[in-house]
Amino acid sequence: MNSFIIYLRCSVCGEIFDHRQVQRFCQNCNEPLIAVYDYDGIKRHVSRDSFKTRVSSMWRYFEFLPVIDEKNVVSLGEGWTPLLRLEKFGSILGLKNLFLKDESFNPTLSFKARGLSCAVSKAVELGIDKVALPTAGNAGSALSAYCARAGIKCFVSAPKDTPSLILKECEFYGAEVELVDGLISDAVRIVQSRNEFFDISTMKEPYRLQGKKTLGFEIVEQLGWVVPDWIIYPTGGGTGLIGIWLAINELIEVGLIERKFPKMVAVQSSGCAPIVKAYKEGKTQVEFWENAKTIAYGLRVPKPFAGRLILEIIRKSGGTAVEVEDSDIILAMKKMAEVEGIMLCPEGSATAVALEKLVSDGIIKRDDIVVIFNTASGLKYF
Repeated sequence: MNSFIIYLRCSVCGEIFDHRQVQRFCQNCNEPLIAVYDYDGIKRHVSRDSFKTRVSSMWRYFEFLPVIDEKNVVSLGEGWTPLLRLEKFGSILGLKNLFLKDESFNPTLSFKARGLSCAVSKAVELGIDKVALPTAGNAGSALSAYCARAGIKCFVSAPKDTPSLILKECEFYGAEVELVDGLISDAVRIVQSRNEFFDISTMKEPYRLQGKKTLGFEIVEQLGWVVPDWIIYPTGGGTGLIGIWLAINELIEVGLIERKFPKMVAVQSSGCAPIVKAYKEGKTQVEFWENAKTIAYGLRVPKPFAGRLILEIIRKSGGTAVEVEDSDIILAMKKMAEVEGIMLCPEGSATAVALEKLVSDGIIKRDDIVVIFNTASGLKYF
């Protein structure tokens, strides 16, 4: 298989960057870079039938991914996670077509495996041998695992109140871990001080997004090449929400699906909701959220780097942004466990709470195809 990547482009000014050189983000705009592919070439080489005999991992979509040489792929079998129909929970809400994309089946038990498999693979291809990131939890353990797999050095900085199991996991994989008395925004400063490491922070390099977009490819393929009406996504840094939107656009571009877009819903905790606030106020940029606090550690991102892009996608899709209470997150975790036998993480539970709100408000209808997410195993939080 061949990658059809041709260049990287700034998501704002459109400046072109060479993917064969080490890149981070647009220095002029301080905005993320997006990989662009030869979509006509992919269209000539790929059909729906092409995927029937491919590997059951995210690398089945190799043409849409940025690694040039397959030997540089660093994989632990990430992706191709179950898309589960929630018949009982859907029935309670009066929904006929409710699905859960369960990312707890990934290596290191979270969706972070996708982006970091791709980013570490590209780092290896570009000759980078030291990488680092600030983390609220699952990104740190995933990066640690993939660096161990690749044989490169890893540095992680995290808030002291990050779940202890996740911190132990990072250390067990051999990562250097430094804790901070504060938030992920404080951990950012620690990572920036370690300039011997390449910073692989959310949306501050181009390739975690490329791994995350495989969520969108899988959802559509698992639904029989049908685009859902609603994507309800827990949004901290926003890579997954952006990636799914990007994937739908690329599938349309290469003719694998007809032109239809899902409504994108960003879900945040009321204790840290910068995207929701900016969306409701009609702003195009997010402001720093002071005193961020939530049990959903992955949503505790006071100011996502890609805030402008997240807001743009929500509005373009006709979606919305919803905040939920931590108390409701806990109740929904218990409810989903009892009703469907699924141990949601707090971030995943937030999407179930947001769904209930949207149904109650009459926004989501009975026949709509809806996808919510479990982004990690709830067991990592106990």
